[in-house]
Amino acid sequence: MTTSSNTKTTLRSLSFADAIDIFDAYLRTEKQASPKTIENYQRDIEKLVRYADQHNITYISDIDAFHIRQCMSQLHKDTLSPRSLQRWLSGIRTFYNLFIKKRYAETNPCEGIKAPKANKPLPKTLDTDQVSQLLSNTKDTFNDCRDNAMLEVMYSSGLRLSELTSLNLYDIDWTDKTLIVTGKGNKTRQLPIGRFALKALKKWLPWREKYLKDTAETAVFISTRGKRLGQRTVQQRLKALSISQSMDQSVNPHMLRHSFASHLLESSGDLRAVQELLGHANISTTQIYTHLDFQHLAKVYDKAHPRAQRKDKK
Repeated sequence: MTTSSNTKTTLRSLSFADAIDIFDAYLRTEKQASPKTIENYQRDIEKLVRYADQHNITYISDIDAFHIRQCMSQLHKDTLSPRSLQRWLSGIRTFYNLFIKKRYAETNPCEGIKAPKANKPLPKTLDTDQVSQLLSNTKDTFNDCRDNAMLEVMYSSGLRLSELTSLNLYDIDWTDKTLIVTGKGNKTRQLPIGRFALKALKKWLPWREKYLKDTAETAVFISTRGKRLGQRTVQQRLKALSISQSMDQSVNPHMLRHSFASHLLESSGDLRAVQELLGHANISTTQIYTHLDFQHLAKVYDKAHPRAQRKDKK
């Protein structure tokens, strides 16, 4: 049985130079990692080795949590982004996990350490005038009627691209003016659908029936070959439509979903309702996904809070 002192001797016997060779062999043989993955790991380890050299640290066992935090802080000051720091920390954690298994290390110095959270940039949104411009196509052709119906439905109900392409005829309740979609985690939700979307669908359905090849096909949106429309095709059609409608930017499906959420939230201020409509499991996702300008927040505050009447009544 290995004693504590013998374990310490074993830990100190593995230099960074030897550890890098062992780790490289592990990635190439046992993990059979791709050249790009190996390159990324090597870059991560090199950053730690530079730190170790600067502080006269030779053996991997001499690195502890303090050193990891200090190295990460230094990398952050060197303008390494939070996302890159997260990847670096993951790489170092994998590096040390290997040597714990091989009994060259007892603990992982990365345990309990978290990299700074990366900011999640909001996707671009369209204002109401831009949405109207995008949906102003009145041509009566197969593609035009289908594309307009797709866009109206996406904007009307805030659908994800996958939810749009998987939509079936039996998912639409024309009487209640609702539709059923299946979102992430195979969860279904019932959503309202607006009159403009219903009108566009009614205009599209005769074209669908004309081009339908198989009566067993239940997809709402099909191609000229009569098959369910794929996500990639929807993206391409939306990009082409944004050009033909002289939009000042290329539009993608996610922008319509985000615009739906933004416009609804700006008008109602009801974050919980928007969360339910979007199908978000956590409201924190909705808070990141949507945005409110300060003027709107101030108006809601003035109207709703019993002691928020900031304007003096005369």
